[in-house]
Amino acid sequence: MISQWRLRAAFAVRLSEMYGREVPAYTTLVDVSREVNEDVLRTRGADAERLGSIGRVTAERHGAIRVGTPRELAQVARVFGALGMHPVGFYDLREAAASAVPVVSTAFRPVDGAELARNPFRVFTSMLTVADPRFFDAGLRARLATFLDGRELFPPELLALADRAAAERGLPAADAERFLALAVAVFELSKEPVDRAWYRTLERVSAVAADIGGVRGTHINHLTPRVLDIDELYRRMTDRGVEMIDTVQGPPAWRGPDVLLRQTSFRALAESRPMRTEDGDVVRGSLRVRFGEVEARGIALTRAGRAHYDELLGRVDEEASRDPAAARDGIARAVWERHMPGSEEELAARGLAFFTYRPAGRRPRHDGVPPTGIAELVRQGWVRAEPVVYEDFLPRSAAGIFQSNLTGTGMRDDDRQGAAYDADWLSGAIGREVLDPFALYEQQQNASLARVARTLGLTGILG
Repeated sequence: MISQWRLRAAFAVRLSEMYGREVPAYTTLVDVSREVNEDVLRTRGADAERLGSIGRVTAERHGAIRVGTPRELAQVARVFGALGMHPVGFYDLREAAASAVPVVSTAFRPVDGAELARNPFRVFTSMLTVADPRFFDAGLRARLATFLDGRELFPPELLALADRAAAERGLPAADAERFLALAVAVFELSKEPVDRAWYRTLERVSAVAADIGGVRGTHINHLTPRVLDIDELYRRMTDRGVEMIDTVQGPPAWRGPDVLLRQTSFRALAESRPMRTEDGDVVRGSLRVRFGEVEARGIALTRAGRAHYDELLGRVDEEASRDPAAARDGIARAVWERHMPGSEEELAARGLAFFTYRPAGRRPRHDGVPPTGIAELVRQGWVRAEPVVYEDFLPRSAAGIFQSNLTGTGMRDDDRQGAAYDADWLSGAIGREVLDPFALYEQQQNASLARVARTLGLTGILG
């Protein structure tokens, strides 16, 4: 039997190879990421691996795909369920984006710590919000629903194998090979001609809507390696003549601990595609929808930490609006220096970030009973604190990446009431619970505290 995590690892590798053939600039991105990681490891030593071993960081990828309907999303969930990946988090990019991005999203990923350590592959998956009248009027909604209902993204054989892998927690070698071949093929760029008039109709609403509902298949929209110094990567990619988007999304580069997620990408490339004209002829055209994203991951923040992060973003927006000529990166860095805790210890003490805890290898030399508070246990050397890596995404950053690669702002009628989508709706649509990332991090932290208490012979809950 090929276990689920090995299926997941093999799928990530094959997807990366396929995407590299289709988008050669992605291979450049992976090569530069590897170079930067090797240089950071040489410079910083063990500290470079504080948020994950170099083996994990080098192998790490997240993909992004887009589908059109709840039925398609439920089928995606079955395919990724075969790989031991669960839907985590609800992201409403309609509200996070200034331009028209009519999608809601979740991320399929492993949730168990051991599974993440083996292979942390994740896929950010967006679904078109066809029911939202701010983007689609009644006539266009009807046409779009008919188009989407008439296509098949995932062949029945693939779905049957996926269900088997999920039920049996793996597949025999021959079936595993067939599953992987079918799954990778689903996300290749289709060679079927695109209906040019229909695509342009949707593109007037949103380039994202056209990419989802204007074609007969789906495809990998981007595949993202992880890098240890995203600012250095940005510089090196630019030096190689690769056109990058204007900024790095997420927290600024600063002197304190890295938190959450920073992302950037090279710009979407014009790719040759066959197009069917209104007269039925097939001609060559081009579409600009796929790009190369890269990410740097930091420490997972608690709900209080995330609220503080959002408050700081608001301060940056306010200061930037008062001084449009000032560089936003500089404003953000100054705000962070003034208001964000400058050390992991302070983040932990203020309950702003998640950590796991383990008894120190060498206990303090002084005699006595260990303190009952986790902060004192760490301070006195009884316990070591290790930051929990942020495994998820930021709606505003995702929307920023999408917007940076759009060909136009599209159309959104804000005089209309938007359709209601939330995590509960999404759970019902795909037939499995969309998990709360904060709850997952908290469980991880609490489990480590319980182990510490048992080891040190402490009673009650450490706090």
